[in-house]
Amino acid sequence: QKNGVSNGTLYKRTFIEHFEQAPMYVAVLTFLGFGVGTIFGYLRDFMRAWGLEKRNIAAEREQQKDFVPLYQDFENFFTRNLYLRIRDNWNRPICSVPGPQFDLMERVTDDYNWTFRFTGRTIKNVINMGSYNYLGFAETDVNALKTVTIELEKYGTGICSTRQEMGTLDKHVELEKLVAKFLGVEDAMVFGMGFATNSMNIPALVGKGCLILSDELNHTSLVLGARLSGATIRIFKHNNMQSLEKLLRDAIIYGQPRTHRAWKKILILVEGIYSMEGSIVRLPEIVSLKKKYKAYLYLDEAHSIGAVGATGRGVVEYFGMNPDDVDVLMGTFTKSFGAAGGYIAGKKDLVDFLRTHSHSAVYATSMCPPVAEQIIRAMKCLMGLDGTTQGLQRVRQLGKNTRYFRRKLHEMGFIIYGNDDSPVVPLLLYMPGKIGAFARRMLEKNIGVVVVGFPATPITESRARFCVSAAHTREIIMVLQVLNALDELGDFLHLKYSRYSKSAHPELYEETRLEFED
Repeated sequence: QKNGVSNGTLYKRTFIEHFEQAPMYVAVLTFLGFGVGTIFGYLRDFMRAWGLEKRNIAAEREQQKDFVPLYQDFENFFTRNLYLRIRDNWNRPICSVPGPQFDLMERVTDDYNWTFRFTGRTIKNVINMGSYNYLGFAETDVNALKTVTIELEKYGTGICSTRQEMGTLDKHVELEKLVAKFLGVEDAMVFGMGFATNSMNIPALVGKGCLILSDELNHTSLVLGARLSGATIRIFKHNNMQSLEKLLRDAIIYGQPRTHRAWKKILILVEGIYSMEGSIVRLPEIVSLKKKYKAYLYLDEAHSIGAVGATGRGVVEYFGMNPDDVDVLMGTFTKSFGAAGGYIAGKKDLVDFLRTHSHSAVYATSMCPPVAEQIIRAMKCLMGLDGTTQGLQRVRQLGKNTRYFRRKLHEMGFIIYGNDDSPVVPLLLYMPGKIGAFARRMLEKNIGVVVVGFPATPITESRARFCVSAAHTREIIMVLQVLNALDELGDFLHLKYSRYSKSAHPELYEETRLEFED
């Protein structure tokens, strides 16, 4: 169940990841559940076609039957027959700040989730186990937001221009200097949208004749950025250094297809914490490989910045490494900082290049000043520049909450994925019928959770994803209430599958360990 790594002097701490394999009967029942759902889906489609059941979905008019269809009917099969049955567990409207607790607008359905109607009632004080509010900066405390209020009154809400025109304010310059200081690098640039930070900047860094080596579980923003760049893309197995080194070696030996010319650039794309697996990148090994093969490294710290490391400076600090070892440091302010937007940081030459070549800098509206001030407020708190130790206390509290929550789930017998220090905690549900049952039962206990299934995960690995927050321990009863509810629900739905069995991903850990060069 546990997989520790201590590759010589590369790791300065024990690196433990959990990827336990479920019993065989669970996989069989999961496939059987999808099979039964598919059979009944075809039956219901047959009944709708013959008018035996009401057709609620949009249908093409008879006059347009000869037109090219806007979508393939079969592509919508999963949505209307499987997803629709449990659609009430997503897109629930929240009507308060997404702090450790939130208020939820109650809604019901009279036609099995085809449509919803609001009752006018509010479900109060639902414990929030799904938002990425890792450090608890998503808050409405008047004293905490005093500086944000001042900036709102001074600058207003919008910029109405791009960074290259009239959209660069003194707040942006202040924020960029602070981000660079926080990360320990030469310079940084901030953007108004986290997703666009990846998707719009990767095409500026690589293009035709370049090679991108991307982890198979990378976020969609990284995937989109790689595709838009026009570079050749090759995928390596998740956190698998043998797979990555083979691709690097082949790229050096064989070069580009057909011409066999050397690649202009080789860029490795990885994340700090993978948001669906809860695993942490094996950064020391990747840095060693990128130095060995003279490649570049792009690190997405969307979920890890603020959430790991002794002072919240991400996986680079977590592993005790030099920020200069990573060529492009990327992160977002949407999670640990309770704001919006993202950043690219590194050498001054890199940032200066992006200021003139980034699509986001040229065409996108600048970050609004109140958001910039919220980030500055949170970052100064983390750095202790506000004259308090509150930021450090939040980081430490998050670490304690994470390890406690994970340890208790293991003790209860649940299968959970990821690293012991990752605040993203996936709890495996497996069977499709249990996705809806789990989320509904948890909401009945006044606990809001995020559930995820196929096609966002492998078909046999549906899960609930918990996001631990430093704010959860302001009243420890919140954490205990969640754990007690999970213990009870785990017995009721038979979710305690843990047998401390062999890893579900043996290829990550059972191959011969590599010897890395300096």
